[in-house]
Amino acid sequence: MTILSLFPLQVNVRNFQMPSAEEADPTTAIWFLLVIAVIIGFVVIFNKTKKGGFNRTKTTSTGGTSGLFSGFSLGRIAKNIGLNGEQKRMLNFVFKSDYATDPENSINNPALLDRHFRRAHRLIEQSQSSENEIQYKLAVLFSTRNALENSVISGMSSTRQLKDDTPLSITFGKDKLSVNVISAKSDLIIVDAPKNVLGSQIKILKGTRVSVMFFTKSNKGFSFETRVTGYSSKDGRPTMELVHSNQLRFLSQRRFRRKQAHIACSLFLVYVEGSGKKQRLIVDKRRIPGNIADISVGGCSAKVTAPVQVGARFKIEFMHKDANVAVLGQVLRSNRTGTNTIIHVRFLKVSQKSMNTINAFVYEYGKD
Repeated sequence: MTILSLFPLQVNVRNFQMPSAEEADPTTAIWFLLVIAVIIGFVVIFNKTKKGGFNRTKTTSTGGTSGLFSGFSLGRIAKNIGLNGEQKRMLNFVFKSDYATDPENSINNPALLDRHFRRAHRLIEQSQSSENEIQYKLAVLFSTRNALENSVISGMSSTRQLKDDTPLSITFGKDKLSVNVISAKSDLIIVDAPKNVLGSQIKILKGTRVSVMFFTKSNKGFSFETRVTGYSSKDGRPTMELVHSNQLRFLSQRRFRRKQAHIACSLFLVYVEGSGKKQRLIVDKRRIPGNIADISVGGCSAKVTAPVQVGARFKIEFMHKDANVAVLGQVLRSNRTGTNTIIHVRFLKVSQKSMNTINAFVYEYGKD
């Protein structure tokens, strides 16, 4: 069915016949062309609207606006980021499910982007698809989100842009101290007063220069030089004060987003039995208790009470909400601190469901 059959032009064509040469004048010709242009424009606009080629906005229950965006814009974004076909289709679903009208603005706004992905995550989880299909779609969702995160260039240029609770690693002499930012809004950076492995506060002399390293939520690593100006307290917490810096050095970018945690876990030593094609992995039944301190789908760090050798392989199990997570990991580094051992583990094998559970925790998409 053509557009003209849907919207017939109730006009006698003879009314638009050009006058004879003796009757014609420039004004009549101009009006004739204007009428034809209006008709053509109406048909084009109607066709574009039916195909979704133009943005159509409406107010949503969340107070935002919804609408459709051009395929050209999405295609250009996907090409620049390097998304594959499945990831491009997933990104299209993510934006449309939350009625996003400006993809470029969303990609450059991590909070807004996470809102879109959080909604899509919930819709996929609540779909009537099979469990395997749901887990597969979630895996594509998180791979797309991670690709977007790694494509965004951070605009940090000053420590005044530090967010509250950002973990900092302070190098002081041969020691590395971990503290969290309490506030960076004042003339100084206020952080937790550093403590040793026994929990006692460490006092670094005022005026001492220290090196600081941190990662943003979007996995960008930075370092800067500063000095200690003093100590105080905030809401009953002992704090240390550092000088702001406008000289941030970009270090690196983690492959996957990492999140601090405090999750009880169990470790089981894994060793290889046999050789060649008959080689198989054997999981020791003896359990080593531990606590995961931070985690990503690429690895984690954990505190255990037993000494652990670098290179050792472990099956690591823990619970997140109602999901049981199990991964195979290898110890990259091991540091003995008092009665505890801090191990840094690279994951070697993670099931799709466990990977989705870890990602949901890291991105905080599983929150109600």
